[in-house]
Amino acid sequence: MSGTERVRIEKQHSPAYKALVAMSVEADRAAEVAGIDPLLVELVRIRTSQLNGCAFCLRMHTGDALKKGETAERLAVLPAWRETGYFSGTERAALRLAEAVTLVSDGQVSDEVYDAVAAVLTAEQISAVAWLVIALNAFNRVAITGRYPVHP
Repeated sequence: MSGTERVRIEKQHSPAYKALVAMSVEADRAAEVAGIDPLLVELVRIRTSQLNGCAFCLRMHTGDALKKGETAERLAVLPAWRETGYFSGTERAALRLAEAVTLVSDGQVSDEVYDAVAAVLTAEQISAVAWLVIALNAFNRVAITGRYPVHP
């Protein structure tokens, strides 16, 4: 890492950041209206941040999940969710969509993924999860670009 202090883009262009925060609030509201469990919201955020390598958001959302009652055991196996029996069908569909949206450059959100997700989630839930992921991808990029500090 260079010793150059990073521009804090959220401060440099605060109206843009405030718009991102407002979008995230709306995504949270959409998830609530769609009946998405608050723990699943955090799992989606954590998985998105894992894929993006955002330590700042991982620490924050892991802490939030634990405060809401998530278990350390489920968090430990989250990167390998496909290989476990820890996650419900709804959780698996949301995680699958989160991965596809986050890794869009790896083949977009394929029809196979979308069809599998749509077999489990309602249209309202698909939209809400997608907006949660879109917002988190943006926040991850803000934190990573600014190299937000993460210390014990």
